Amino acid sequence: MNTIKMLFAFAFANVSELYENDPELKRDDVKIIQENIYKQPHLPPITELQVILFLQSCYYRIEETKTTIDHYFSIKHIFPEIFKNRDPQNSDIQSTLKCVNILNLKKLTPEGYTALLLSLENYNPENFNFQVVIRILDMLETQRLHQHGPQEGLIWIIDMKGSVFGHVVKASNIAFLRKFFYYLQEIMPIRLKSIHWINSKPFLETFLTLIKPFVKKDLWNKIYVHSTKSAETLYEYVPLECLPSDYGGQDDSVAVLRGIEPSYKISIYLY
Repeated sequence: MNTIKMLFAFAFANVSELYENDPELKRDDVKIIQENIYKQPHLPPITELQVILFLQSCYYRIEETKTTIDHYFSIKHIFPEIFKNRDPQNSDIQSTLKCVNILNLKKLTPEGYTALLLSLENYNPENFNFQVVIRILDMLETQRLHQHGPQEGLIWIIDMKGSVFGHVVKASNIAFLRKFFYYLQEIMPIRLKSIHWINSKPFLETFLTLIKPFVKKDLWNKIYVHSTKSAETLYEYVPLECLPSDYGGQDDSVAVLRGIEPSYKISIYLY
């Protein structure tokens, strides 16, 4: 399996079970895509599980999946900010993990969606590296997909508590943002259902104005801003039973969840 490097092994999703549990997932469709990959000398071999992840994220459209896989391996070469230095023991990654919390919440929403929470652990913007945050987010999401298989949908919750305008400045590299939103919308093997900003600050509008040219209308309409006084509007999308106790939820606190989150303990970098 030469497309995956592991420092510590973990259990991959069971491919046979994925076929059994998903009536829309067809072995013949996966085989067609695999055969196409073999015929493309510029593409490395990828596993059956990895083909499934892309196929499901493309809603089982074969031609779209072929194109997405091709673009994935093309963007790797022009997006080193995400795809280089993915060793979890890298000093940039380790220092960033002390600055932010990036957690997949344990419980799925009623629709079967996974919720991912991003919040600040250290409020000093000098310690904030937005590009490394995105790299870690991609690494953890990639790991989760390989461990648990495709997701019905993904919700991002971004908590702005403790943020200042300096964080926006650190996140305002136009070239990076353009590549990131292209990757997010066209290539990343996920079904992103919505993005929620909670504890929002006035300067969020500045950042949203900055990224708007790179965000398709469909995704733009899935961005929700929740003020401090109306954060309960998040519960419509992520109910209390899914949220940490820090947010009035019924699950453990962020500190406890972070302590048991396997993504912080398993050293892995994929593709």
